Amino acid sequence: MALTGSRTRRVTARARPTGPPGPVPGLALAAAGVAAAWLVHRAVPAVPMLTAAVVLGVAAAHVPWSAPWVRGRCRAGLTLTTKRLMRAGIVLLGLKLSLADVLGLGWATVAMVPAVVAATFCGTWWLGRRLGLPGDQPLLIAAGYSICGASAIGAVGSVHDSDDDDVVTSVALVTLCGTLAIAVLPLLHGPLGLTDTEFGRWVGAGVHDVGQVVATAQTAGPAALGEAVLVKLLRVALLAPLVAVLVVSARRRGRDSPRSGRPPLVPLFVVGFLAMVALRSTGLVPAQALAVAGTAQELLLAAALFGLGSAVRLPSLSRTGPKVALLGLTSWVLIATAAYAGVLLTA
Repeated sequence: MALTGSRTRRVTARARPTGPPGPVPGLALAAAGVAAAWLVHRAVPAVPMLTAAVVLGVAAAHVPWSAPWVRGRCRAGLTLTTKRLMRAGIVLLGLKLSLADVLGLGWATVAMVPAVVAATFCGTWWLGRRLGLPGDQPLLIAAGYSICGASAIGAVGSVHDSDDDDVVTSVALVTLCGTLAIAVLPLLHGPLGLTDTEFGRWVGAGVHDVGQVVATAQTAGPAALGEAVLVKLLRVALLAPLVAVLVVSARRRGRDSPRSGRPPLVPLFVVGFLAMVALRSTGLVPAQALAVAGTAQELLLAAALFGLGSAVRLPSLSRTGPKVALLGLTSWVLIATAAYAGVLLTA
């Protein structure tokens, strides 16, 4: 009897289901995707690492030999990167800005930046709704163009529980126009009659991603680059109040996510972002620690965007292509014009 019971237990143990795979396979795939994105950026510096991460994630979801893994064993880990690592990267983004830097810009420029952001966000959102774009696409594109590209889209999509296809479409669009700005804006430096400092502020107020701002502004020298980065980081700081406003709006309209429940008034990652700004403002964080945090921030966001891209199904992206392109180009012209006017008024 004892022998029979032992055999029964062994058979039962072999038959017992092991359950769904944990997050480790997906996290490992995301790490490989980040490494590949870094190599792409090193080989072609004009391609931001975050952009490469999104593209590689989409590719991994459609290549025959990797698609079953992406949709199966790796799904749990990739979902974890999309939700958790995105928020951790945005928290670390706060270490790039200090209150002293903001005050050094002068009150006129500090006031100009929110005005440009508000004009771009409201104009883009309104036009997107008029064009009949589905889901959260108008909101996500407006956030990406007005504030900080893929990071803003990821943050807004996270608190709004947006569809993955809408998020990736918005990231692709804002990346395309931001890359276009690298080639076009330097050609307008002279014809528009801007000094190097004014050109830097125009770039900082009108280009979407931080890397794209650096690539565009450096063509006019170190003075332009310094002004561009400061103005851009001031735009990044506006991500926190934007997210808070969207959460309040969602509450008033009763749009609580069925998956995440009632969203907090101020999401924890927004609190973390503001805390990092305050920490940087103390001047106590060593330069080496800031460099490490900057690298970690980019790696976390790259992993999150790889996971986001892996959830996309390309056939669904073709449903609103021309309308999305029209909105993107219009918003690009809108923010460039609003930023130019703001620079002239505050010069």
